[in-house]
Amino acid sequence: MNLPKRNELGFYEIRLESIGGLGANLAGKMLAEAGVVGSGYNGVSFSSYGSEKKGSPVKAHIRFCDLNTNIRDTTPIERPHIVGVFHENLSKTNNVISGIYEDSIVIVNSQKSPEELRDKLKLLGGTIAAVDATGISLEENNRVNMAMLGALFRQCDFLDFEHMKGIIRKSLEKKYPQAVAPALRTFERGYNEVTLQTFTLSEGNVMPLPQRWDIPVLGYNTQPLGGMIINPGNSVLKDISISRQGMMPHFLDEKCIHCAACDTACPDFCFVWEEKEDKKGRPQMFLQGIDYQYCKGCLKCVVACPTDALQSERETDGYGDEHRVPHKFKYV
Repeated sequence: MNLPKRNELGFYEIRLESIGGLGANLAGKMLAEAGVVGSGYNGVSFSSYGSEKKGSPVKAHIRFCDLNTNIRDTTPIERPHIVGVFHENLSKTNNVISGIYEDSIVIVNSQKSPEELRDKLKLLGGTIAAVDATGISLEENNRVNMAMLGALFRQCDFLDFEHMKGIIRKSLEKKYPQAVAPALRTFERGYNEVTLQTFTLSEGNVMPLPQRWDIPVLGYNTQPLGGMIINPGNSVLKDISISRQGMMPHFLDEKCIHCAACDTACPDFCFVWEEKEDKKGRPQMFLQGIDYQYCKGCLKCVVACPTDALQSERETDGYGDEHRVPHKFKYV
């Protein structure tokens, strides 16, 4: 089967937007293998990322072309035909739909409808596909990348479905044989449970050009005076909520004994305390709640809590904003 579309260089291009720990790099490699080994295309897969740590942004790039086309371009993909967004909240900090065409497909790991996602992503035109990859992976005790791989494969009808299942089996059966069956179920559910909706570009609107990846934001003419760092990693403006991978701690005040075991275990100082008087009139620190802006969902606090005042729950849209207890910072 021929590729459904090609750019000016003859490539069909896919970009995966993710965070470290969700398996986008592996999903990209498996998708490329399905195209090269299973369907006989030329193909390449590679990833780009900053710090190699769980929760940091990651991009995976996949190119396919006919056998008579040479792949001499290994730059990051700027104009993708398909974008896979492994974490919905990445749109808070990254332009995940940068460079898409008006007929591109954007696949998002989300419980929202395509209509709701269109508003969130500010999509002018194209097709949005929604799949609850996190929910599927939790139910099947597997990884988000397998559900997203299934949803991606649904849009790549030029690839062989059965061969992709064989690649999944081959990749896991030697080291993790017990994970093969859950991975295949997760893949098939992602394939079957994805929902799509196409939005036509309104007359007079033009799709925005991609953001150039090779031009630094700060240069000799744009940097602040004195080279000052205006938003360091330890700034109060830092928002690491996009690092959560589907689970988050819920705080039950009635069970809390204010022992501070959670605060000791937390690597990001998420817990908000206030000094009050105890029953005997003595000053004591009382836990008020969690500042979810700084919570990356590591759940170390849940393990440390001796009274089940902190419980691991599936993250639902808006819960963090509604239940956030902001830190009261003092500026001097």
